[in-house]
Amino acid sequence: MEQRIFRIESYLRDDESFHFLRKPLLPDPPRILHMHDYYELFLVEHGSLKHFINGEVERLQRGDMIFIRPQDCHALQAGPEGCTILNVMFRAETAEHLLSRYGADVAGRFFWKESGQPVRVALGGATLERAVNVSLGLQTSHRTLARIEQYLLSIFLNVVPHVAHLSQGAPGWLIQACHAAQSPEVFSKGAAGFIAAAGRGHEHVCRQTALHLGLSPTAFVNRVRMQHAAQRLGEGHRTIDEIAQECGISNISHFYKLFRAHYGTTPRTYRVRHHRDPVQGHA
Repeated sequence: MEQRIFRIESYLRDDESFHFLRKPLLPDPPRILHMHDYYELFLVEHGSLKHFINGEVERLQRGDMIFIRPQDCHALQAGPEGCTILNVMFRAETAEHLLSRYGADVAGRFFWKESGQPVRVALGGATLERAVNVSLGLQTSHRTLARIEQYLLSIFLNVVPHVAHLSQGAPGWLIQACHAAQSPEVFSKGAAGFIAAAGRGHEHVCRQTALHLGLSPTAFVNRVRMQHAAQRLGEGHRTIDEIAQECGISNISHFYKLFRAHYGTTPRTYRVRHHRDPVQGHA
């Protein structure tokens, strides 16, 4: 199949920083493969497709999000029922700036993972709905640098932070269990809640979680619990004891130990730090 290089200036004016497209795909076989001098993110909104990527063919379905790097060579073909994707393209210098400024959060992940194939994450439920809504917000916005950086940071930090830790080839049941674990109804039950959501045997879940997440079920759930606790502490409405109970941790000393391990400080100090009010002069 013929290969070409697509260039960002074919899609953007000098004063534009990104291109957004909500595109229906056809089931016709692709005629060319292409690389680019820009970065590209696309989300399968509806249907399914074949993704010809770096000499392989992968089948994508609704909720799959792919982080395409300039060197990736690919083409798309919709499945028999058709397909719609949300596609975002942005300049290479934007990616370089994000990596230099936010390397602690993004290095080795998303567009910057050193692997033969681009990062693919599977979104579902409320996470998929959030990704679609955030992406569609680009449709009518000004194509400024601030807007694309805000969008990408939202994707990195708010939409896919938990599933992005999954390795390529993670089974669908594990992906769904990771989504389910974001719910208090699941993470409040600890590892047992995660294993129940996975619907597989305890030992099998432990092996697969270690393989694809690099964590035990307990460590993964505790990370989700502490992220939830930090959010609650920032809101300021509940006591620390209430937040610990909401996380499913009845031993307050254990809650403090876990929180310090994740955030390097106590829940009380974290709350004080995030409640400083420079508007009304509260330190």
